[in-house]
Amino acid sequence: MSRPTDRTPWPQRARSLAPRQYRPAGEQVVPAPQPFPVRAWLVTVAGDDLEVDGEAVAWTRRAVHVRFTDKHGRPDDAWVWVGAVARR
Repeated sequence: MSRPTDRTPWPQRARSLAPRQYRPAGEQVVPAPQPFPVRAWLVTVAGDDLEVDGEAVAWTRRAVHVRFTDKHGRPDDAWVWVGAVARR
């Protein structure tokens, strides 16, 4: 689940998968040698779904860590299921 920060107000933060979801049984997280552009579906803490342009910065077999800028220009990031992400 997302965590509160000083960047994006809590209800507008993207929900992030828990480590046990994206990294089961200690599966290795692969950092991107260089972030690459993606389009991803996210759900906010308030339950709103949105599609964003962002960058994939890491991944596992099941999920991708996406960094993006929200609609108000604030930086955010979240782990999402691999099926919710496509390369741009």
